[in-house]
Amino acid sequence: MQDNQYSREIHLQSTDDFALLVGTHDKHVKLVEENTNTQIRARGEIVQIIGTEHDVANAEQVFQVLLTLINRGININTADVVNALNFMNQGKLPSFLAMYEEEIMKDRAGKAIRAKTIGQSHYITAVRRHDVVFGIGPAGTGKTFLAVVLAIAALKKGQVEKIILTRPAVEAGEKLGFLPGDLKEKVDPYLRPVYDALYQVFGIDHTNRLMERGIIEIAPLAYMRGRTLENAFVILDEAQNTTIAQMKMFLTRLGFHSKMIVNGDASQIDLPRGVTSGLIHAQQTLQGIKQIDFVHFDAEDVVRHPVVAEIIRAYENETTEQL
Repeated sequence: MQDNQYSREIHLQSTDDFALLVGTHDKHVKLVEENTNTQIRARGEIVQIIGTEHDVANAEQVFQVLLTLINRGININTADVVNALNFMNQGKLPSFLAMYEEEIMKDRAGKAIRAKTIGQSHYITAVRRHDVVFGIGPAGTGKTFLAVVLAIAALKKGQVEKIILTRPAVEAGEKLGFLPGDLKEKVDPYLRPVYDALYQVFGIDHTNRLMERGIIEIAPLAYMRGRTLENAFVILDEAQNTTIAQMKMFLTRLGFHSKMIVNGDASQIDLPRGVTSGLIHAQQTLQGIKQIDFVHFDAEDVVRHPVVAEIIRAYENETTEQL
């Protein structure tokens, strides 16, 4: 070992804890190695960390917070390790642990659903405190999934009587007119993330029963015109593809005892050239209204494969350089 390198050991109490911490085929260990510039040897319920004093300390802190979760009975996975590393890079590991102390609800399999990033935590707090919340940021940050989960939690608590999920009928590179069925059937494939979230919490059969009873409604944005949405949790997804008129129409549907979430990614606008996005316009127009809040997500909030965050940063950097 070189003179400027240090070595620390973490001794685990059981083989189960060891297996959870290091991951299948040592996947978690490899992630920590890559992100802390350390060498890690894991065997015999001992994790040895080798590197500079600073790097070893970072890696050890990540493992310790993951062990804390394991000791709380949480079966950590790759996403948890990636998120812990993101918090480490931001110098906010204590906040990482604090997030896991609160669960929104449990999914159909009994697994706790929690915020996984600082952005998600701010998003949840904003939804609880405001009538209208805009979630703005790249794909993979959990905006749609969390919005649906918060809506389901509100429904289960009796805070609302129904859930309404919608999106504009603007598509990325395809023509809806060539798809079979009516407008709702044509737009359904583009609401797949919404269905996936509902199925994870309710299951397919229960979701379908709630839709048949009108407790859950999934429809294109055009179906919202002329309505007043009371006692409802209303979610607008892909809001970057609304026009200014459509956004105004949607927001003015808000009735008493209702909440609205408006999600979008300003970097993926599919509107015709020269048409201003209703999401962009809303950001400029609605700032300062007391019961409206804007939550911005970035690459640090991506909860997909780690390379997705790197891809987002690369495109953001390219866009910045072109300005």
